Amino acid sequence: MAVNIKSPREIELMRESCRILSGVFDEMAQALKPGMTTKDVDILGESLIRKAGCIPNFKNYNGYPASICVSVNDEVVHGIPNKKHVIKEGDIVSLDAGLIYKGYHSDMARTFGVGNISKEAQLLIERTKQSFFEGIKMAKAGNHLFDISNAIDDYISQFGYGIVKDLVGHGIGTKLHEDPQIPNFRQKRRGVLLQPGMTLAIEPMINEGGWQVVFLDDDWTVVTEDGSLSAHYENTILITDGEPEIMTLGKY
Repeated sequence: MAVNIKSPREIELMRESCRILSGVFDEMAQALKPGMTTKDVDILGESLIRKAGCIPNFKNYNGYPASICVSVNDEVVHGIPNKKHVIKEGDIVSLDAGLIYKGYHSDMARTFGVGNISKEAQLLIERTKQSFFEGIKMAKAGNHLFDISNAIDDYISQFGYGIVKDLVGHGIGTKLHEDPQIPNFRQKRRGVLLQPGMTLAIEPMINEGGWQVVFLDDDWTVVTEDGSLSAHYENTILITDGEPEIMTLGKY
């Protein structure tokens, strides 16, 4: 498996791509409220990306029809925005999006609570986010890729949540999806050796119930098999000579 090592110039372009995307997410988060439709979120996100002079990299990717994946409650990922799907008080909404800046991709995801949400939903969101940070403690040159996977699993398993196995993180650069694939669950092998200049999209997808998911008939939307809530947290990171750099951190 050949994992692309980015040059200093490429890293700077990716930093800018990620900085712009973080700003888009900050604005979408502030706008998210009951009464919006999932299509409203998509329209806002795409307009912000294009206003910044960038291209939404999800739009038409393998036929995906929108710029922002908007997944509500038991929808894990790849929810297709719809003008009939109204976001309600108490929903949790996962936004997943990326953009292309001068040929370089960025990718990130966040799950937000809309208005007052249940304590259980809030804990799921917080723990999914924390699992990312537990994982990237291992994202250092000299460690192996699956050290990240195992750290995420070790943290999440104590809560009895299900870690989605059908979808994983990935490398990123001049393509949205590059090698390597990055599972969020424990692996028997070690994976590739991490080296400075690797850029990775690490994205735990965590279900309140079981790990099993179902792909809907639209060929995109993934839902929890048992109807439980799901949360998603993703950043594009850079492996350095020291601590990993989170390039899409933003306010959330």
